[in-house]
Amino acid sequence: MVVPILKQSDVLIASIQAALTDADLLQLRDDLLAKVGQYRSRGVVIDVTALDVMDSFATRTLRSIAEAARLRGARTVIVGIQPEVAITMVQLGLVLGAVSTALDLEEGLELLGALNRKDAPGG
Repeated sequence: MVVPILKQSDVLIASIQAALTDADLLQLRDDLLAKVGQYRSRGVVIDVTALDVMDSFATRTLRSIAEAARLRGARTVIVGIQPEVAITMVQLGLVLGAVSTALDLEEGLELLGALNRKDAPGG
């Protein structure tokens, strides 16, 4: 399944619409990182609102996307983690590390703006 990646200003938005296979997650990683460079993006938002399960591979892959994007100059925010998913992740010890999260797309975009302003010279 191909995950749509939209460009809004200097932010890429990837909206995961259904459960992804491991291969799909790796393809998303490769696509996002290529587009960060192609569009010189300063931010990435990954919307997982539609997911009702996040396993250890998905969690690790999202964390690695965020770290790799950071190394390429873009901050990442994951939005839309459902309450049941959050509870299960905590119970299973699945962590996103230092990856920023937000309740929804609107808050995610606001958070990215704040993070990028803080990182800007004189910010």
